[in-house]
Amino acid sequence: MKKLFLCLAVFSLSVAQLTAAEKAPTKNIVETAVAAGSFNTLAAALKAGGLIEALSSEGPFTVFAPTDEAFAKLPEGTLDDLLKPENKDKLVAILKYHVVSGAVPASKVVKLKKAKTLGGEIVQIKSGKAVYVNKSKVVKTDIRTSNGIIHVIDTVLIP
Repeated sequence: MKKLFLCLAVFSLSVAQLTAAEKAPTKNIVETAVAAGSFNTLAAALKAGGLIEALSSEGPFTVFAPTDEAFAKLPEGTLDDLLKPENKDKLVAILKYHVVSGAVPASKVVKLKKAKTLGGEIVQIKSGKAVYVNKSKVVKTDIRTSNGIIHVIDTVLIP
């Protein structure tokens, strides 16, 4: 009887571990954003800025990711200008302004007043009926990836 109980216990633990492993995200931040289909401009900017490898690394990172629609809100010509090789440093500074070190879920973001970005700049966080990072509204939270978390925002953050 003890052997049967022990076998059942081991089987239950194995099933629980398999279930947890199946739920663990396998795509990193960049792969997840590309697969979503609504971050094509962000992906192009990350490529132009040479940040694909960095955001594909182990992390963890939290990215406040602007959608294609958020990039479309920029003044005409701004994005084209930022994607030029001679403006790479400015582009990288803007992209790093969207990234925080560590995996910060929404439950923690709402308790923050500010956060330090990878570029060393500070973003302001306001919580109420909605959550804002500076003046950008968080429209979707806690997209889990293998190396962090994505929170979707509706406006590009400019340092």
